[in-house]
Parts: sequence; structure tokens; C-alpha cells
Amino acid sequence: MRCSCYGCSSVSLLLVSDPRVGAVEAKRELKKNGARRKSQLRVLSLSAKDTQGWLVFGNQRVRCVIGRSGRSAFKREGDGATPIGRFLLREVFFRRDRTRRPIARVPVSAIRRQDGWCDSPGDRNYNGPVTHPYPASAERLWRDDQLYDVVGVLNYNIRPRVRGRGSAIFLHCASDGFNPTEGCVAVRRQDLLKLLGWIAGDAVIIA
Repeated sequence: MRCSCYGCSSVSLLLVSDPRVGAVEAKRELKKNGARRKSQLRVLSLSAKDTQGWLVFGNQRVRCVIGRSGRSAFKREGDGATPIGRFLLREVFFRRDRTRRPIARVPVSAIRRQDGWCDSPGDRNYNGPVTHPYPASAERLWRDDQLYDVVGVLNYNIRPRVRGRGSAIFLHCASDGFNPTEGCVAVRRQDLLKLLGWIAGDAVIIA
């Protein structure tokens, strides 16, 4: 993990509670707001506790999945909820051995085998990139499954960084079965690659 450019922002991400619906409402949203919403990405689901929905952007909509506990304005480490709030997409990482380099308007770096992300609230590098082996708890970004083949880092709980408020909130690839995440937003890899290449630098995501 060579780039941690938390000072340079391009794509702004907004996650707010909007428990309005599924496919029918997603189509209605597209029809009503198509041209005006080209720089917005909106997650539509049945309720704040629902784990699946639609990610709508411009005249496109793709299936998405969020945290196993739905969405929460009071995110805590390990609660499985996707946090509600306004965030930025700071950088993108990808597996060079599995996919092409994403086209994105933020820094893009290849994941290395030793790359990790600290999820230990008491550690000084909590919710930040680390190198394995690491003495505190830290997940590995180099995974056997496909979830982090392409992964965008959101700036949730980074500046300021509050212990226990949650870590590693990413925009990444969904599992084949579209299983709920631990708090991230996930879509199919092909949809994520298209999304990163299409969205404008001031794009907003609303969930």
C-alpha cells in the first residue's frame, strides 16, 4: 500500500438515512432525476435495516449490498453497520494479478501481499494502512476471495479518528452471493470498475 493521500480529495461520498425502496422506486428516481443526478450516487433500499438495494447514478442502476446490520448514525467497531454521513473517496487499491488497473479520478495503487488495515481501537494506527506482520489486529487487504480485487477507501473516521467508531469502511466488490458486508458498500466488480471510470470528480453517494 504505497499511497495514503488523505489530504487530496476528488470524489465526495454522502451516506444518509434514506429508507425509501427498491427496484420500482429506483426506476422512478432515474426517470425524475436522470440528467440532474449524473454526479450523484444514491443507495436505495427498503429500510435502514435492509442489507441490499440499488446504487443509482445518472441513468444507470446497479445492485448493491451494505452492512449486515443495515445503516447507522452511531457506528461502532464490529457492529456490522454501514455508517451514515458524508465521506470522500480518497484512493483505490486493486489486485494486479486479478484485474486491470481501474480508471479513477483518485490515486490508484496495487495491493501488495503484506498490506493491511488496522482495526484495533487502541492502536496508534487504528483505521489506517499497516504492513504485515503487524502486532495489533489488522485485516489483510490481500484476500483469497474477490472482495478486495478492487477497493475504494472512504475517509470515514480518519480525520479526526475516534477510537471504537469503526474502521475499514470501503467501497468494494460484492461476493457472488451478495452476502452482507461488515459495514462497507459493495457492488459487482464489473459495476465498480465502470462506476470508478464514469463518476465525476464531485460525485456524491447517498445511502
